Amino acid sequence: MSDKLLHLVRHGEVHNPDLVLYGRLPGYRLSERGHRMAEAAALELAGSDRLVAKLIASPLERAQESARPIASALSLEIATDERIIEPTNFFEGMRNSGSDSAFANPLYWYKLWNPLRPSWGEPYREIAARMRDAMDDAWSSTRDGDIVMVSHQSPIWMAHLDIAGRSLVHNPAKRRCELSSITSFERRGERWFEVDYRTPAADLLDDAVDVGAV
Repeated sequence: MSDKLLHLVRHGEVHNPDLVLYGRLPGYRLSERGHRMAEAAALELAGSDRLVAKLIASPLERAQESARPIASALSLEIATDERIIEPTNFFEGMRNSGSDSAFANPLYWYKLWNPLRPSWGEPYREIAARMRDAMDDAWSSTRDGDIVMVSHQSPIWMAHLDIAGRSLVHNPAKRRCELSSITSFERRGERWFEVDYRTPAADLLDDAVDVGAV
């Protein structure tokens, strides 16, 4: 492994009693379990005995809240980067689970016509490009020490697929990006490589509600 790594950390569980796709909507904060998940991620990073020089988070509440225990554990300030935010999505605010899910309503099927783009929101290629730009800038501007970026499931998975050279078209239900997971990368020359994936909150996932991701 390199002397410098970049870790993409997903936020913890969100308080979402109505089971909606919350996307970029304001007011969606961590649940009590989500705070414990964020603490688990912070302890994992702090216990790795690696110098962390920079902490960056998406502007959304759940990402900022998930970054706070990391900031406390590592004595870092939280910088905010709009480029690592959740994608836009037509279905924001609609139920994302169960028999009354918006996806099952024929009124909205016209938004599902092209899963390759996808037609319901921000194109996958644009998500991957902004994530790559944010990662490149953070890496280039950090001389020594690791970088932690607290983001969301879709952007992290786009970075994973893009860096692996895989198709960005995928089934969102099959993403390997658990709540408060840590996906680690290094850059060798001009190329990125994924080097690790950890789930420090694994013991909190069984009953977690995770239906709000885009």
